[in-house]
Amino acid sequence: MTDHVTDHVTDQAPRGPMRAPRIGHGWDLHRLEPKAPAGEGRALVIGGVTFEHDRGPASHSDGDALLHAITDALLGAIGEPDIGQLFPDNDPENDGRDSADFLAEAVRRVSAAGLAIGNVDATVVLQRPKLGPRKAAIRERVAGMLGVATRDVNIKGKTHERVDAVGEGRAIEAHACVLLVARP
Repeated sequence: MTDHVTDHVTDQAPRGPMRAPRIGHGWDLHRLEPKAPAGEGRALVIGGVTFEHDRGPASHSDGDALLHAITDALLGAIGEPDIGQLFPDNDPENDGRDSADFLAEAVRRVSAAGLAIGNVDATVVLQRPKLGPRKAAIRERVAGMLGVATRDVNIKGKTHERVDAVGEGRAIEAHACVLLVARP
């Protein structure tokens, strides 16, 4: 019996086609603050759709928690570095940056790995505002950014039942699962 086994792991993903299917999970959370000038909050953007709200994410980029979670799910499915490694929050170039840029890079890497997006299932946890009235717009926007049909993107909105920072309206949380398939 071996006392210690070491796997060789690098930050470089294998090049060329990967075996399909592959799944990935992403998660993100941002503190919500009053918007400037009263606080550090930016505009509240969810899935590329801007919401009218008195609070917004205190973040380095635009703070789109949903796009961040989907980006990490895609990157995780192909074994690539996470969003924070690729787009660090201490890089001035990422200050206020549109999260669609991060997602586009993840989609590019998925394609370079010889895979295609099968579907995305995501949940946004936010006490308010409610996602319901804008859910269709979010699905369409995310599907367009991913280059898939709207039916291949599912977005669910949940509250946190007034429990902890999310339930008290002080944070937004997003989870995403993706399935990657062989590119046709």
